[in-house]
Amino acid sequence: MGLLELRGVFKTFNPGTPDEVRALRGVDLTIEPGSFVVVIGTNGSGKSTTLNAVAGTFRVDAGTIHLAGRNLNGWPEHRRASLIGRVFQDPLAGTSPSLTIAENLALAASRGLRRGFGLGLAVSRRKLDEFRERVRPLGMGLEDRLDNPIGSLSGGQRQALTLLMATYRRPELLLLDEHTAALDPRSAEQVIRLTDQVVRRERLTTLMVTHSMAQASSLGDRLIMAHQGRLVLDVSGAAKHRLRPHDLLEKFEELRRSDQLDESAARLLREVYV
Repeated sequence: MGLLELRGVFKTFNPGTPDEVRALRGVDLTIEPGSFVVVIGTNGSGKSTTLNAVAGTFRVDAGTIHLAGRNLNGWPEHRRASLIGRVFQDPLAGTSPSLTIAENLALAASRGLRRGFGLGLAVSRRKLDEFRERVRPLGMGLEDRLDNPIGSLSGGQRQALTLLMATYRRPELLLLDEHTAALDPRSAEQVIRLTDQVVRRERLTTLMVTHSMAQASSLGDRLIMAHQGRLVLDVSGAAKHRLRPHDLLEKFEELRRSDQLDESAARLLREVYV
């Protein structure tokens, strides 16, 4: 059994209505400890829905999800957060903007600990020294601004800190949901570089969703493509390292042509039998 196991996972939103969306259609996925898996796909392919299913954002309709030997199906999202670190697309998510950098880091440091761990204790002088040492490698000078509200930072600075917070206490699984999509190119490149460094250094089991063909081809040791609620491509090892952005674009083009053929066949059947 891998560290993360999805078996026969289905999810339909708004079932039985004109807005019905079959978001996941029997997803099977096994991720081994220490693997860095990148997930790509078009809008509505099911890539972010897969992450949300693992995180517990909603209950799946069918199937099982196991993480580190635990069946997560009955776990609410806040309980899963004790095992899962997550960075969202929106730099405003995942932090408390009115709290200082130090206070946000204190919350991250207390994740999964017993109740009653107070902020006053967390931001003691000893903790401040620890926070400075954790923040300094980001290379953004934020170690000297720990008393600044985190909401006053740029998107790139905030996303870098969110990544630090998500991994402060080593999670069983790190989820990255298009976490550079809202950043300018320079900030995105910086956050991606930090992401690669942290994941490699800590050997974090990571599931990352991206729209970027460059990121998908250059990052991680395994690539998965989602399409219409299913996982249609799974490449790892030497084959993954040989992938280039144009290879992925060609695969998307194949899927597009296949969809057009499927629609043409359906239209022909309608013409014959209706």
